[in-house]
Amino acid sequence: MSSRAAGHATIIASCLAQLIVTVDMTVLYLAAPELTVQLGASNMAMLWIVDVYGFTMAGLLVTFGNLGDRLGRRRMLVWGVTAFAATSVLAAYAPTAEVLIVARALMGVAGAAILPATTSLLRVMFTTQRARTAAVGASAGVSAAGFAVGPIVGGVLLNQFWWGSVFLINIPIALFILIATRFIPESRAPQGVRMDLASVLLSVIGVVAVVYTIKTAFVLGLWHLDVMTALIVGVVALGLFARRQLRLPVPLIDLRLFHSRQFTASVGSNLIAVFTLSAFGLIISQYFQLVREWTPLNAGLAYVPGALAAVLAGGVLAASVINRIGRGPAVALGLVLAAIGFGVLATVQTQSPYMVVVAAQVAVGAGAGLTLTVTGDTILGTVPRDRAGAAAAISVTAYELGGSLGIAVIGSVLSGIYRAQLLVPPGVPQAVADQVQESFGAAVTTALPEPVATAVRTAATEAFLGGVRTSMVVSAATTVVLALVALRVLRGVPKVIEQETAREPDPALGA
Repeated sequence: MSSRAAGHATIIASCLAQLIVTVDMTVLYLAAPELTVQLGASNMAMLWIVDVYGFTMAGLLVTFGNLGDRLGRRRMLVWGVTAFAATSVLAAYAPTAEVLIVARALMGVAGAAILPATTSLLRVMFTTQRARTAAVGASAGVSAAGFAVGPIVGGVLLNQFWWGSVFLINIPIALFILIATRFIPESRAPQGVRMDLASVLLSVIGVVAVVYTIKTAFVLGLWHLDVMTALIVGVVALGLFARRQLRLPVPLIDLRLFHSRQFTASVGSNLIAVFTLSAFGLIISQYFQLVREWTPLNAGLAYVPGALAAVLAGGVLAASVINRIGRGPAVALGLVLAAIGFGVLATVQTQSPYMVVVAAQVAVGAGAGLTLTVTGDTILGTVPRDRAGAAAAISVTAYELGGSLGIAVIGSVLSGIYRAQLLVPPGVPQAVADQVQESFGAAVTTALPEPVATAVRTAATEAFLGGVRTSMVVSAATTVVLALVALRVLRGVPKVIEQETAREPDPALGA
């Protein structure tokens, strides 16, 4: 087997694996209404169906990243993909909401095994900076596009099939990944990475509790007993985890990595970039379906320009941009592009031309693809190859936390502004008015006689768009500030990061 074939197989497997995992974060956006009807899922059950996937994945990323370093990254990828396919079948044919929640939780476990393995395999397989950046760019571009591809897949499938088809599409993709892994050589740390069970337990409890706090604080309120309990448990567990890592001779996470400003700044940039990107995807989905009243198929296809821009910027252009202007300016450029996209979306109206939304999508997609590629490559390039899985887990955990924060914070800002600005027309019964004020989705689907229905819809749409404008302005401002920080903190980081600090033998790489 040639090194070139191994390299190509690694890129294919990594991109496809990133795609199925990230797509399943958003694929239920369009399927939620049908799920509610078919399974009789309550609002609380729907929240768990959507969120439990991210909870379990975020909590186990660090553990599985280290297991990959210890047991073999290729082996961990094969195990994860096989489990993901099996649990996707369980989800597709779940007879009740409770079974679907369990299936989604198990999918999250499998996803936690997949993501660090794919990223760390790229670090191990590609040793030269240009080859590594191109490989990481392809993977990061696909990952960023996954936020948009999810609704595309959901829209296309729901137009023809039942809701379970959004999970069954994972099966053929998983088979392609498993075929590609046959051409990838195994790699692991040269000496077994010791797994400290107490560290594993503390990391799982801490991360899951923090993610739960983020997701529920804006629904129940920060001072709710459940939220405060989760926050305290999360902070205490992560504090004990950090203290233990500093004392262990071989820690689960080497906290000294954060002494490197390029590593810390790159992880932080990842978190904030995904924060704004996930919120953008949520808002676009609601705009297409609820404001423009497009079918799931049309709404899904409308995401294509942003997805293509993310893949092109990450997989094709990132290496050239780094070589021309450097890493700090490249990250800043990506963030500024995203901020421009947020600003464009802040101008959208009910009947704005589709090209206005396309311009916003392309700018955000290109900016996200470029930013996530450069930061991802910087993270992988500055850690030893024998700890690639652990470093990848840190990066992906930041990605998950950013996604959770983005949907929770921006979603809550959007909902709060909607409720504050909504003026329910006279003549609407109080029970219906309360329902309309609860959410924009309820306002446009509640059956009312004319002309009251039109008046309610118009008022609700204006209130929703007001929330979109504020949310996008906040996202744009946050991203611009981060661009300035990245430009300063990443100043002086070399364009080419070639140092090889690991002792692991090079497994016939395709660089």
